[in-house]
Amino acid sequence: MKFTIIGKNIDVTPGLKSAVEDKLGKLEKYFNPDTNVNVTLHVEKDRHKIEVTIPVKGKIIRSEQVSSDMYASIDLVEEVIERQLKKYKNKIVDKHQAEKSSFKMEFLEQDYMDEDDIRIERVKKFDLKPMYPEDACVQMELLGHNFFVFINAETDETNVVYKRKGNTYGLIEPEL
Repeated sequence: MKFTIIGKNIDVTPGLKSAVEDKLGKLEKYFNPDTNVNVTLHVEKDRHKIEVTIPVKGKIIRSEQVSSDMYASIDLVEEVIERQLKKYKNKIVDKHQAEKSSFKMEFLEQDYMDEDDIRIERVKKFDLKPMYPEDACVQMELLGHNFFVFINAETDETNVVYKRKGNTYGLIEPEL
């Protein structure tokens, strides 16, 4: 696995780099050696955050973990990614492209429990009305939801606004 490690508000010391590569190196049993792993380490006050992104054949495996200790965050992120890989193996691996994928054959051939299969239990349909993102945020708050889908009055495209940590908002726009 090829690691790209970046630090924001933190120097990536040889010890931290080694800890990241050792811990995330345990994921080598799932991926081919030429798989890229992008790691970003952040420190803000007492929050030590690690973000790991692994692009694989049109999909992205991603996790971010926060704790009061960077080494604990590194341990947590590895466990979460491993759990994601086992849980969603059948969803992230295209059977027709398995021989060309970023995953090792041992991982592809292994069966994991599908006890937490994704099930859509309810379908809602509603009119998408053109509105400005700020109005969509107000509508989302009025509904008590964490996100809201709407047609952006400025671009005529489907957008999503969502509530972020710290009572801020995010806007998702399609990339064309």
